[in-house]
Amino acid sequence: MVNLLVAAAIAAASPAIAPAEPAADQPAMFVVRDADTTVYIFGTFHALDGRSQWFGKQVRDAFEQSNELVLETLVPEQPQPGPFVPPLRAPSVTPSASFLATTRLAINAGRAKGMQVGNGADMVLRHVAEAEGKPVEGLETLQLQIDMFNRIPQSAAAPRQPRAGEPVDNGAMDGLSNVMSEMQTAWKRGDQSVFVRMLSQLRQASPDTYRMMFTERNERWADWIRGRMQAPGTVFVAVGAGHLAGPDSLLVRLAERGIPSQRVN
Repeated sequence: MVNLLVAAAIAAASPAIAPAEPAADQPAMFVVRDADTTVYIFGTFHALDGRSQWFGKQVRDAFEQSNELVLETLVPEQPQPGPFVPPLRAPSVTPSASFLATTRLAINAGRAKGMQVGNGADMVLRHVAEAEGKPVEGLETLQLQIDMFNRIPQSAAAPRQPRAGEPVDNGAMDGLSNVMSEMQTAWKRGDQSVFVRMLSQLRQASPDTYRMMFTERNERWADWIRGRMQAPGTVFVAVGAGHLAGPDSLLVRLAERGIPSQRVN
C-alpha cells in the first residue's frame, strides 16, 4: 500500500512534473482473457482527496461483471478514516528508520492535500464489493507485507523527519505534497509516464527497495494470475498503479508468461 509513497518521497527532490490540462477521470485499466476466463487489472491510487469521479462506467461495468475482487492484501480497517499507516507494531517487527521516515513524510504530505485512504480506490472497491456480497481476497497476506517492511534497507536518499525541537522544512514538505497531488492527477487521467519516472528514480536511489516492493511482487502476482486463468470466471484485480508501469511491471511479467494484456480505457 505504501510503495508509491516511497517513490513519491524520492521523486520530490527532482524537477516538478509539468502540469497537464484537466481531463475526465479515466485511470488505467487492463484486461487479460482466454476462452473462459477474464481478469481485469485496475491500477489504483491508495489515498485520494474524494473529488475524483473515477468509478465511472468502464471501471464500474468491469467491476460489476466480475465474480470476485482481489486486492494487494486485506488490511484491517482503522477505527477512524485516514492515511494508511503500515502495521508496524506487530511483535518483533523493526522496520528501517529510513523507510519509516519516508513513509510518514509522504503520508503527512498527502494529508495536507486532503488525500485519505478512506477515499482511496482500494477502500472504495472493497466497501462496494462487501456491500454486494462479492468475495474479496488478497494477493498476499498481511504478514508477508509486514515481513517485507521489516526488510526494507536503509537508503541514503530517504528524507529524515525532524527530531523534537528541530524546525520543520516546510519547503520540502510542500514539494512532497505537490508531488503527491501531481501523482493523483496523473492517476486520474491514466497517465502511466509519471509512475514510470518515479519508479526509475526509486530504482536508482534504492535498488533493493525497488526489487522487494515491485519486481518480486509483480513476479508473484503474475504467477497468481496465470494460475487463476486455469479456472473459468471473471475477476477484478486492483493493485497500485505503479505495479502496472515500467519495464518490471505486472503486465510485462504476464506477457513473459504468454499472457498479453490490453488496455480497455
